[in-house]
Amino acid sequence: MVRVSQIGSTKIVGVLALQGAFNSHERALGEIDVTTQEIRTPQDLASIDALVMPGGESTTMSQLLESSELFEPIKKLIQEGMPVFGTCAGMILLATKIIDGRDDQVSFGAIDIDVQRNAYGRQIDSFETEIEVESFDEPFHAVFIRAPRIVRAGRDVEVLATNGPEIVFAKQKNVLVASFHPELSFDNRIHKMFVKEI
Repeated sequence: MVRVSQIGSTKIVGVLALQGAFNSHERALGEIDVTTQEIRTPQDLASIDALVMPGGESTTMSQLLESSELFEPIKKLIQEGMPVFGTCAGMILLATKIIDGRDDQVSFGAIDIDVQRNAYGRQIDSFETEIEVESFDEPFHAVFIRAPRIVRAGRDVEVLATNGPEIVFAKQKNVLVASFHPELSFDNRIHKMFVKEI
């Protein structure tokens, strides 16, 4: 278990709180002394400097983003350069293309990747493993739960970590994505990396 010192911040990181594991992201960010704001309505976006999109069920999250009228305001903020970090289902929602998504499922098209949902299998097939992350001097303990797979990455996408041949952590401009759950590893280095982008 790796801890880093608190980094302090006057910035506010929004955590999409419609569905999924948003509480764990709030805990992880709190451990590095970052103020968070739960995002449930368009009005909640007014005070934030960055956004975390957590794991959960991507189809349900897609529907809730539209019914809460959050989809278009978030899309606009991402296009304007606001840093955003999507984990698991959050990564699916940020992708350019969802290989096996439903016809009515929307995504932000914010990072040039194609993803396959639940690519590693069902809940029973979840696993944990050590991965080497670019710029980290020690491996990161990654937790994969019904994880999506990046099946294509554009040439402007920076690969930050792989699990064997699979890309599991990547970045393009202001968008960071992970197919695993860093908020469940009790290692806050990835959250610190994201906050440094603000």
